[in-house]
Amino acid sequence: MNTKGLFESVPNFSEGRRAKVISAIAHAAGSGAHLLDVDPDRDHNRAVISIAASRPRLLDGLLAAVAAAVERIDLSAHAGVHPRVGAADVVPIVPLGQSTLTDARELAREVGMRIWSELHVPVYWYGEQRSLADIRAGRAHPDLGGPDLHPTAGAVCVGARLPLVAFNVLLPDMAVAQARGLARSLRESSGGMRGVQAMVFLLPRDRVQLSMNLFRVEETSPAAVLAELARRGVKLGEPELVGLSPAIAAGEVGAGRVLEARLAAAAARAGALKCRERGDPEGVALAGRLETEAEKLADLGVDQSDLLAGAERAAALAAVLRAAKVLDGELEAMLGSASGGLRAAISGSTEMEYPARVRALDARLAPG
Repeated sequence: MNTKGLFESVPNFSEGRRAKVISAIAHAAGSGAHLLDVDPDRDHNRAVISIAASRPRLLDGLLAAVAAAVERIDLSAHAGVHPRVGAADVVPIVPLGQSTLTDARELAREVGMRIWSELHVPVYWYGEQRSLADIRAGRAHPDLGGPDLHPTAGAVCVGARLPLVAFNVLLPDMAVAQARGLARSLRESSGGMRGVQAMVFLLPRDRVQLSMNLFRVEETSPAAVLAELARRGVKLGEPELVGLSPAIAAGEVGAGRVLEARLAAAAARAGALKCRERGDPEGVALAGRLETEAEKLADLGVDQSDLLAGAERAAALAAVLRAAKVLDGELEAMLGSASGGLRAAISGSTEMEYPARVRALDARLAPG
């Protein structure tokens, strides 16, 4: 299946407590792009929103969401444990399917330029040459606008990156200083685990939280980090995923929050809307079935049997939408990226257990 021209964005907004504000921002994001997930955090006073779409629609969704945040969030009155420089704090562009990191960088530049030209909020570029830590520490000046920041919305950090997994875990028996030493020992930059970024937050009620980004998802998963912490004898609280996880790295922490499954669910919902808009009895009936399938896919588990079934269902959805004459290029790319990502998470032992199913899936996913 064709998977070109598809992107994800996971903007972080400096609001995790006011439900109406979060809802308004999410609604704005979904007015252009496909809304995959909304994940607010009261302690961090931050919301992570996941959307996906083709280039023009993702751009429209992001601009609408940032505009909603600028209108509703006053950073001068903001309080939360997470460092931030803006109401719409971080806007990463993530390539999906056959889109490349170069494509994502080009789109990020367009997003940033439109934020400055239309919303008049200064923009920092972050990524390979400059980290978010540098920006938050004041070691950089805005690349667009400035030097003064917007009086209530601050600035927006815009960049491109590959998929990652963000997750947190409480450290109930560890003091902050000890936890910071642990975080340092885990970071790739300090000679720790490959693809690990880690920092520590002191939450209300004296809770110590280890917060991690895993940016080499094919090498280091949350399960691998948790196993290393257990090997060291660290007592852990319940791990908490932030946003969504690619299927290849999901593990138990990603149950019900698999990126590719949410992509397929969003495509099913979009197909249902198109079928319902036709108004004929057959279209309305199919819309109902697609909406039910979307609900099930959104909650997909992470066992190998779940992932294989999810890949098969995403691939089958493309055929269903094509037969119903509602499959466009964007929906095809979403379902292709979903089924391909789920297929990549199937282990060799599962392939041996279900050889006929895997062969049939591979044939369906083959180009042409």
